[in-house]
Amino acid sequence: MSSPLRSRSRLRRRELLLAAGTAATACAGCIGRVDDGATTPHPDPEPVESAFDLSVEHDIESWDRYDPDWTAPETSPLDATFDVEPIIEGLEIPWDLEFAADGTCFISERVGRISRYEAGELDAVTEPDAVIDHATSIEAGEEGGWWEAGGEGGLLGIALHPNYPDVPVLYGFYTYETDTLRNRLSYFDLSGDDPEETVVIDAIPGNDYHNGSRLAFGPRNYLWVTTGDAGEGELAADPNSLAGKVLRLEPDGTAPDDNPDVGDPRVYSYGHRNPQTMTFLPDGTPIVTEHGPSARDEVIALAAGGNHGWPTVRSGGGDDEYGRYEDHDGVTPPIVNTGSSDVWAPSGGAFYTGDALSSLRNRLLIGGLGSQTLRSVTLYRGAAADIGGSRYDDEWLHPDYEAVVHELFEDELGRIRHVEQGPDGALYAITSNRDGRATDPFPTSGDDRLVRIVEA
Repeated sequence: MSSPLRSRSRLRRRELLLAAGTAATACAGCIGRVDDGATTPHPDPEPVESAFDLSVEHDIESWDRYDPDWTAPETSPLDATFDVEPIIEGLEIPWDLEFAADGTCFISERVGRISRYEAGELDAVTEPDAVIDHATSIEAGEEGGWWEAGGEGGLLGIALHPNYPDVPVLYGFYTYETDTLRNRLSYFDLSGDDPEETVVIDAIPGNDYHNGSRLAFGPRNYLWVTTGDAGEGELAADPNSLAGKVLRLEPDGTAPDDNPDVGDPRVYSYGHRNPQTMTFLPDGTPIVTEHGPSARDEVIALAAGGNHGWPTVRSGGGDDEYGRYEDHDGVTPPIVNTGSSDVWAPSGGAFYTGDALSSLRNRLLIGGLGSQTLRSVTLYRGAAADIGGSRYDDEWLHPDYEAVVHELFEDELGRIRHVEQGPDGALYAITSNRDGRATDPFPTSGDDRLVRIVEA
């Protein structure tokens, strides 16, 4: 087990081409605003300049997890018992994990750091100067508090270029401050000791909460980016805004030719509140999870060009506090909506296809923040098998899927920020107990952690 040093000096960095105070109209990849607050249509973005060939192939059959004939298990994941093996302790609010093919692990920490874990050593790779400096971690025994720990912004999602290390590029998403809080998608050149930052998209609406920010290269090597509504629900419904969206990009920041034509050309789907899982079924179907208002958390199969409802729709059945899905024909319903009383607070997740945990294979695994629980979601294309758990099969939910949910590690690890499948087929998780929002007994000595989930 490795513990990072308590004081890691900040690294020298090249000065950004675009300083934090640069006006939005001068930023590469910005979205424009008119005086009434509405967004204006954005022209096709220009590709970022790069010393590397960022281009990729888009053949799904080359994806090592591609299985168009995959089937869901018909047994309960609770037929097995699980434990964890600690790998790293003392992290400061880790947010994302990314593995290279050789097993090297990159970790983002919300306080403004990306680190590399390799051969038992954890080393800081880059600490971008522009990341907001009020994302701080609390220690075991401190009461903290959400705002004392800096809200939800900071250095968030990361993703390696599909051709890494031949293309030594790591993408990162972080919150910075000008006149308001904003978010930025950049990539970092890891070929030297002082990674240079290149801004890909700037001035994405941000806030102390609802920043989305999960990054993932999908089965066809497009870069998928989730963004939150930044606390302004109407932006999620505006297809010309980059807030409350799932974006699909070429690695150079341009929009794929076959993206849906709904508004900004980088937008794949809209009407999102705060999506933080970005994963894919073995047939390539994109899946996100979504933080709901007062529960009403969701698992969503994305529809190309689809409106997923927020802020107008988030209810169904007997819950009518928000618009009901069955009453809005133009809105794509979720696979799961937890209703008005069941809080998951779903963060990062992965559709697990590895061999290390046979009882979890071909299930969606989702970290829980407020619930402090890891959830196993078994997705069925059609009627769900009788495997116990909580069933989601109401008629107003997605017509093509049913789901069964089981709970693991309730209050054992604390706030689970993300789970990720490694190249070894194992399942890994990071905690977020030092962000000021965990409940007793967390944070504990050694938080935050990277752990490996194993069968006991």
